[in-house]
Amino acid sequence: MLLDNIRFTARPNSSQRIIAMGIVFACLYVASSVVMTLLLAILAAYFLDPMVGWLERIRIPRAIGSVVVLLAATAVLAGIGYLVVARAGDFVSNWPRYSQVLRRETTALDNNLAMIERQVGAVAPGTADRNPATVRGEETQVARELLLRGVGSLYSILLLVTFLPFLILFMLVAKRRIWRATLHLFSDEAQPSVESALSQVSAMLRGYVVGNALVGLILAFSSGLFFWMMHLDNPFIGGVASGVLNLVPYLGAVLAWIPPFLIGMSQWQSVGPFLGIAAVLVLFHIIALNLLVPAMVGRRVQLSSLAVTVALLFWGWLWGAIGLILAIPITATIKVVCDHVEDWQPIGRWLGA
Repeated sequence: MLLDNIRFTARPNSSQRIIAMGIVFACLYVASSVVMTLLLAILAAYFLDPMVGWLERIRIPRAIGSVVVLLAATAVLAGIGYLVVARAGDFVSNWPRYSQVLRRETTALDNNLAMIERQVGAVAPGTADRNPATVRGEETQVARELLLRGVGSLYSILLLVTFLPFLILFMLVAKRRIWRATLHLFSDEAQPSVESALSQVSAMLRGYVVGNALVGLILAFSSGLFFWMMHLDNPFIGGVASGVLNLVPYLGAVLAWIPPFLIGMSQWQSVGPFLGIAAVLVLFHIIALNLLVPAMVGRRVQLSSLAVTVALLFWGWLWGAIGLILAIPITATIKVVCDHVEDWQPIGRWLGA
């Protein structure tokens, strides 16, 4: 029959690809809590896997080694959290001083905004004579939206804290089985290329996490030492917060100012110390971005500056702060996949150009 000689092709066109990408991004947005928890678990598992492998080489079963490493990592994080909370007690006890300064600055800002509103009302009188009930209704609506947003954030945190340790443990214990099962999803001809891509992704993620952890420790120590030399209150808290925020590419140069500026508002009345802090933290960011990160992360994350910037904008918009953390690993993984798929290699070259 004639139908036996007909061959069908399933090659998608451009519109179908765009629709498929839209569906994927919609799913990433709707299921953001689940996807972020899974991706953070993958990053943590890659970070802890070398220690589990070391225990396995000294004859400790992988399941027991995974539990030991996970408990040790949890204990370290709990110890760091305890130190932060203990140091934060001083900050909390001094909060009335900080709140008075913030309240004074906020009042001055409100007065300026009210003056601008009166001037605008003089030009457009209809905007000034608003019904107070309407204003209260709008404020209630804003408060309700903020409350619902807070509940959503609380749900994300609970989901993260509840499932993250178990996901990390299962990934560490079943690493080899997951690896083999992933390879068997593809044909025998494609398995060597898939195995190469998985190896590159593993090396990239492990180097990225370990390197950034070391850079974060150096930045936190340097910032805390500098704040101590500046006689800033709570230099430990300020140093840790600024060091972590300084890890954010590009944006970290400004985000790192926030903790010391908030603490220093009750100490300094002149603008000089704030300018000094801003200059030194920008210098730390430049050194980290141009010297520490290339040396400790190396060439494992082979992304161009444009690709990094676009990734930060997109994933930060999609997932907020967690998106900024995951933006570079996700984009670097996409580049590795594109490099191993012939039709997608131009995208991989663009990401690394």
